[in-house]
Amino acid sequence: MYDDQDQQEAPESIPVGRATDLGAALLMPDIDRPRAWLLTLNDSPQSYVDLDRPEHLEFEYTRRLGHVVDLAAAPGEPLAALHLGGGGLTLPRYVAATRPGSLQTVAELDGELVALVLEHLPLPAGAAVDVRTGDAREELTARPEDSADLIIADVFGGAQVPAHLTSREFAVEVARVLRQGGVYAANIADGGELDFARAQVATLRSVFPEVALMAEPGVLRGRRFGNLVVVASTAPLPVSSLARRTAGDEMPARVLSGIEARVFSRDGAPVTDETATVSPAPPGGTFRIG
Repeated sequence: MYDDQDQQEAPESIPVGRATDLGAALLMPDIDRPRAWLLTLNDSPQSYVDLDRPEHLEFEYTRRLGHVVDLAAAPGEPLAALHLGGGGLTLPRYVAATRPGSLQTVAELDGELVALVLEHLPLPAGAAVDVRTGDAREELTARPEDSADLIIADVFGGAQVPAHLTSREFAVEVARVLRQGGVYAANIADGGELDFARAQVATLRSVFPEVALMAEPGVLRGRRFGNLVVVASTAPLPVSSLARRTAGDEMPARVLSGIEARVFSRDGAPVTDETATVSPAPPGGTFRIG
């Protein structure tokens, strides 16, 4: 449990690299922000962390997830949050900064990555964040019923979402752990015909009465491969507020909900543990840097 820890020194402004359980991680300083860092894993951008401004979300998909956090409850109200996938712990830092007093748990499979992040990008003092090394679904399954207000899934292995985090059985576990009116948000990636994204919307619609999808128009039209954020809840989602916020982003996005989400899903059959597959691999160079 990382709670009320002393603020540690950030690394000097030179890259920091380390072999991790899942590949090679690299922390690179942002020359425009004195204590901001880009974390890459196997040359793909993983997280962006500004130690001085944890409320700053650099990546567009994290901003959309941030909008979900902002609208999950009244402003500043603490949340019980479960993060499936940790990376640089960007969103746990955001929740801690914008909703002080929140109790958060993070499940990250790559233990060496966790060690690198906590060593060089320490969590702020007072952030009640329990970082655990382990499989995201196993951590979810072990959680008590009705124990989370917010669950965020941002898990990629080799730039693809693992199959066991895409099924209806997984979604049923999410619904079990969420409190009434709680919110689930997941970052996924797809392109072309968007078959994977359509199946994910159909799968969540088979479990949750309210489902929405956020993505840039070019991604929704299949013109390019990119991130999509799917949101689900047992209570009505703040679709209008999400739409206003995403429309005002630097890279505006659309929000599909209700009949639009149903049409997008093509009323497809939900994915099961037996039929689940990893998300499609991005075209060469899509998320790579350098």
